[in-house]
Amino acid sequence: NGSAMRVSPAAWLAADMAETLHLARLTAQVTHDHPEGIKGAQATAAAIFLARTGHDKAEIKAYVEREFGYDLSRTCDEIRPTYHHVESCQETVPQAITAFLESRDFEDALRTAVSLGGDSDTLAAITGSIAEAFYGVPEELRQECRKRLPPELAAILRRWEASYCG
Repeated sequence: NGSAMRVSPAAWLAADMAETLHLARLTAQVTHDHPEGIKGAQATAAAIFLARTGHDKAEIKAYVEREFGYDLSRTCDEIRPTYHHVESCQETVPQAITAFLESRDFEDALRTAVSLGGDSDTLAAITGSIAEAFYGVPEELRQECRKRLPPELAAILRRWEASYCG
C-alpha cells in the first residue's frame, strides 16, 4: 500500500488520465512491482486526478469501480468492525476511497479514515490526498503544517507549489 500512499504528485503533474495512470505505474514499479501495488497506485492517482479536475464523488466512485474492480459499496460503518492492520493495496485503497466518499470536508475525510483503524496513517495519507484534490486544505491547517516542516522540506514545498500549483 506504500505505492498508493505516495502517488499523489503523479496525479497533480499529469495532463490527462492516460498520463496519470502511466506516471502512477512508474512510481509504483520502483518498490511495489506487483499487479496489486500498481493497481492501488493507479486507482488512487485516478481518484485524485478526477477530484482535481472537477468530477463529483459519484463519477469518481464509478470510475474506480469500473476501471479497477474495487468494491466501494460497503460503508465505513460496515468496514470498521472487522478491519485490521493490513499492508496490501486491495485491503487499503478501497477503504481509503470509501472514507473520502463519505466525507463532508477535508478534516472529516481524515478523521473518517483514521477511525477505520488498522494501518491508519496509510489510510489517512490516501484519503487525504484525494480529499485535498476535492476540497482543498483549510488555510489554517495548511499554515500550521508548514510551521512544523524543517527548513529543507519547506523549501521543497515552496518549489513544488511555485511550479505546479499555479
